[in-house]
Amino acid sequence: MNIYVGNISWQLTEEDLTTSFAEYGAVDSAKIITDRETGRSKGFGFVEMSNDSEAEKAIEGLNGKELDGRAMKVNESKPREDRPRRPRY
Repeated sequence: MNIYVGNISWQLTEEDLTTSFAEYGAVDSAKIITDRETGRSKGFGFVEMSNDSEAEKAIEGLNGKELDGRAMKVNESKPREDRPRRPRY
């Protein structure tokens, strides 16, 4: 299951994210989304867990939990919607 993790601290690392979710089961991957130009975190990321029941427990246990001073928003990831391309000026 792919899990969306929002409202995370800009200083949080992918290792920190993995450690938090590993308390609930095996973590396949953790990715923090960064700005292309600055390399700075955008404040959200995704965690992939192969066992759905462990993923559900992680969502229940971590949604609203404070990590590095911020209350995380954790839920099942939804498919990305196609957005119209922005014109480049």
